[in-house]
Amino acid sequence: MELELPIWFEIGSLVILTVILVADLLIVFKRPHVPSIREATLWVVFYVSLALIFALLMLLLADGEHAGQFLAGWLTEYSLSIDNLFVFVIIMSRFSVPRKYQQEVLMVGIIIALVLRGIFILLGAQLIENFSWIFYIFGAFLLVTAVRQAMHDENEENTENGLIRYLRRHMRISSEFDGSKLRTVIDGNKVFTPMLIVFIAIGSTDLIFALDSIPAIFGITTSPFIVFTANVFALMGLRQLYFLLGGLLERLEYLKYGIAFILAFIGVKLVLHALHTNEVFFINNGEGFDWAPEIDTWTSLGVIVASMAVATIASLIKASRDARKRGHSLAEEIAQPAGEN
Repeated sequence: MELELPIWFEIGSLVILTVILVADLLIVFKRPHVPSIREATLWVVFYVSLALIFALLMLLLADGEHAGQFLAGWLTEYSLSIDNLFVFVIIMSRFSVPRKYQQEVLMVGIIIALVLRGIFILLGAQLIENFSWIFYIFGAFLLVTAVRQAMHDENEENTENGLIRYLRRHMRISSEFDGSKLRTVIDGNKVFTPMLIVFIAIGSTDLIFALDSIPAIFGITTSPFIVFTANVFALMGLRQLYFLLGGLLERLEYLKYGIAFILAFIGVKLVLHALHTNEVFFINNGEGFDWAPEIDTWTSLGVIVASMAVATIASLIKASRDARKRGHSLAEEIAQPAGEN
């Protein structure tokens, strides 16, 4: 019999995670700075260790199934968050955000992502509870997203969306930043700074990634608590990871294919699950198909880990070869700070 997580553990976890996020937020806004490699590494190791400890506690308090679902969900969301981070690099570079204030921009982006994903998690949980056939839609959506991810043209990221173009035409926006302020005064007139455009660009990016990530993790677990905590742990430390990876982010060329494969795999898993358990009247006279196999949590975890490992290793091998052709080492080229031209 599958055990349930104690309510005190769920409430306590959410309280502790909130305290950590608030503390991280206060550090950023009280002391804006560019973190050193050592500082960024320590924070990333801290957050990854925290996620692994959390999974261990789930194993001890409940069972391996809960722990496996969390790990698979966390790794899936982490891989999607790294892809999100790559877009943040492009946004920072395009708008020439001063490195001193990039931490604040990233923190705002993470907060927006958490809010959006929280909303979509609640909506997704309600849809799953009331409409069993929603798994077909989620599965199809992920398969389409996987194709779009694999065929994605990086040049598309260099074009501004319609909302930003509209704001530029209808609002007074200065050409220079004034710290992290959204508004400033020039020649006695109040105008918006480019930081407003940056926040809007980050927010719209978060919305797109939230739409992709929530169906993906619901393909691994239907527990709203696991879905939410996996998203929180994936987003925590993302700011420090941005500065740790630096120029390496732009050289993970095959990352998109690894993510596309994961999304396609989960999409197939969702469709198989729906075929196996669905009770929609027009399918098999209201009964599920016994021949449809169910993909277990630990198989999913193995596929996710293998996909990201292959994509990352292949990217690093290609990046190293390209660097040698240019007469440099990969380490020399990635020393270029993230977000700088």
